[in-house]
Amino acid sequence: MKSITVQQLRDRQETPLIDVREEDEFAAGHVPGAVNLPMSQIGGLLDRLPDEPFDVICQSGGRSAQVVSALTQRGYDATNVEGGTGEWIAAGLPVER
Repeated sequence: MKSITVQQLRDRQETPLIDVREEDEFAAGHVPGAVNLPMSQIGGLLDRLPDEPFDVICQSGGRSAQVVSALTQRGYDATNVEGGTGEWIAAGLPVER
């Protein structure tokens, strides 16, 4: 599985970012530009995934790793963000609400 750090994510401005946390978690604060497609609903939202390579984030990296693994098996070019939104916030990086 491909993975990147939050520092690498910060520099990937052209790569779409999918946040797989639940809607209330996403609303509480997310990486700027992220699109919320909750893990619990992702099976019904596959048509909303980018055609190009994209990154996947959650709170700490566990759920996103599961999603990346499943999507990679379906042929998507997805990369997991290690440490997730929690590490992004801990690093003092900007957050949208």
